[in-house]
Amino acid sequence: MIEAWQRIFPGEEAVGRDLLARWSEPHRRYHTLDHLALMLRVIDEHAELTDDADAVRLAAWFHDAVYEIFAHDNEERSARLALAALADLGFPRPRAEEVARLVRLTAGHAVASGDRDGGLLADADLAILASEKPDYVRYAEAVRAEYAAIPDDVFRPGRAGILRDLADLPEIFRVVPARAEWTARARANLEAEIRTLLDAS
Repeated sequence: MIEAWQRIFPGEEAVGRDLLARWSEPHRRYHTLDHLALMLRVIDEHAELTDDADAVRLAAWFHDAVYEIFAHDNEERSARLALAALADLGFPRPRAEEVARLVRLTAGHAVASGDRDGGLLADADLAILASEKPDYVRYAEAVRAEYAAIPDDVFRPGRAGILRDLADLPEIFRVVPARAEWTARARANLEAEIRTLLDAS
C-alpha cells in the first residue's frame, strides 16, 4: 500500500504511514485497508473517466482516515485532515480543496450531474455492494462486527432501512462502464441482506 501512496508522492513515507496506521485501527472491521485497496483498484481501472485521477485517489486515501464508529462528522474531520496533510506536502491548494470536496461527498454519495471525479469516487466507495455473494456476505458480517455494541433488535431494522434507501436509489453507480451490471448485482445483494435482517427480527 505504501507503494500506491508513493506513486502520488514519490519517496514520501510519513503521511502515508500515518494513513496506513489510521486504516489499520483495531476498532475497524469493514473500513479497513481492504476497503481502501478495493477503492484504489476501481479508481485505477477507470482513471480515464476522471478529470483529476490523483485527486480521486487521494480522496479515497483520506475519506475514512478519521473513523469513529458512532461519530457523525467523520467525513468532515477527514476532509480537514486532508487539507492539513496536503498543505504540509506542498500539494496545490486548489487541488487539495477538490480532494476535500470529494471526501465530504462520501458522507451521502450525492453526486451532481457531470461530476466525473465525484462519480468515480462514489462508485468506488460503493463497489463492494456489487461484489460476488461470498464477498458481499463477508462485507455484511464486517459491518455487523463494527457495530457489535448495538443490540440486534436495534441494528437489524436500522441496517435494513439504510440498505432499502440504497436499493431504491435511481442510480447506485454513476460512471463505471459496467454500471448496469453492477447495479443489478448490488440490488440483488441488498435485497438478500434486507430479507435476512427482517426475517431474523
